[in-house]
Amino acid sequence: MNSLQPVSSTINTLAGALYKVLCASPDPARKEMREACFDYLSLGGIFSNGPISLLSGLNPRPLSLFLHFFAVAVYGVGRLLLPYPSPTKVWLGARLLSAASGINFPIIKAEGVRQMFFSATVPAYYRAIPVT
Repeated sequence: MNSLQPVSSTINTLAGALYKVLCASPDPARKEMREACFDYLSLGGIFSNGPISLLSGLNPRPLSLFLHFFAVAVYGVGRLLLPYPSPTKVWLGARLLSAASGINFPIIKAEGVRQMFFSATVPAYYRAIPVT
């Protein structure tokens, strides 16, 4: 059974994921993901509050981290396919989702599936303290 990960662990996981997204890469899918991440965060509001609260330690919930990275990937695919999808853009979107999975699955592994998705089933002494 996984013990409660400290807040610093979630922040380190986020920092590692952001590094993978933002580091320079010749891969066009990574470039699209990087641009989607910048555009997603520049939307402001709930789109930037979640990641910022994760980085600052105000929201130590790893599920929020997973959901924001998933949202960035979906946003990136949407950017590619609108207004007119083409076979090249669909292929690039599939590669972007593949690259995003390579970032999201290690987050799930690091934080623990049960702790992330089924936190209500984790005994109380393993649960994160609710952020108010």
